[in-house]
Amino acid sequence: MSADHSGSAALPLAWLPIEPEEIEGLPEGLRYAHWNGGPDYPTDPAECSFYCVPYLKGTAVSARPLPEMSRLRVVQTLTAGVDDILPAVPLLPSGTLLCNARGLHDASTAELALALTLAALRDIPGFVRAQDAGEWRQEFRPALADKSVLIVGYGSIGAAIEDRLVPFECARVVRVARSPRTTARGPVQPVAALPQLLPDADVVILATPLTDETRHLADAAFLGRMKDGALLVNIARGAVVDTEALLTELERGRLRAALDVTDPEPLPAGHPLWKAPGALITPHVGGPSSAYLPRAKALLRDQLARFVLDEPLRNVVATA
Repeated sequence: MSADHSGSAALPLAWLPIEPEEIEGLPEGLRYAHWNGGPDYPTDPAECSFYCVPYLKGTAVSARPLPEMSRLRVVQTLTAGVDDILPAVPLLPSGTLLCNARGLHDASTAELALALTLAALRDIPGFVRAQDAGEWRQEFRPALADKSVLIVGYGSIGAAIEDRLVPFECARVVRVARSPRTTARGPVQPVAALPQLLPDADVVILATPLTDETRHLADAAFLGRMKDGALLVNIARGAVVDTEALLTELERGRLRAALDVTDPEPLPAGHPLWKAPGALITPHVGGPSSAYLPRAKALLRDQLARFVLDEPLRNVVATA
């Protein structure tokens, strides 16, 4: 079925950040409009019932049309985190559902978490700099094999990270989440256990959502409990880490860090994190990869089909 742009104005309207013509199999029974954060809206925002937030456009863009969306029923993000939209939920029409993109970025973000871990441990940035200088620097570097890895935030992305750690012969993988439980791979410890778990971890990977409880979770006390020489990998949100506390540890040379997200973000030119010793930084690229677009289209097809049929939507994280 093809997307219907010209149907009755009585049909519910969906705003999508991907051109509807590019998404095969969109359900009938809806009107579709394309908006990816540009200055002009494709329709009166008051007509919109299903709003898919533009991807990686920032809070100011994503939230801009919300005050005018008086008939809104669903806000769908294309990110796992919803911290940029969540503050607007109380202002939305009563009953509006906020859905995240759980599962969409698991593979891509887990790949990057592993890539950052390996690159930092084996000092790939140092070898790249040596190559640029035409220097042959043969040195011993830490391996991931036989290391203890602590995953903080064991949701779908955390589980996907562990899937990819399995072939690397880690000595131990420890899982931490807000809700302790038992999985097929072993127990998930509560956040309250972190003070006892941090001193034994060679690598700490942050994969938790940003909430009031996790903001600055990795503060001076958290970082101070990490063992000398340990690596902190953050593919969650920048504000999960206290930047000043991390800078203190990096400048002392006690810890290393591989960061796909920072606070502030984007990281401004001249910020001390750029040149902090032992820091590897990528510009929030866990999700943007070749895996994104086909999975985003599949998520939208499924959610819109459910919306048309008045079936329960997936990944509901809040209700206005």
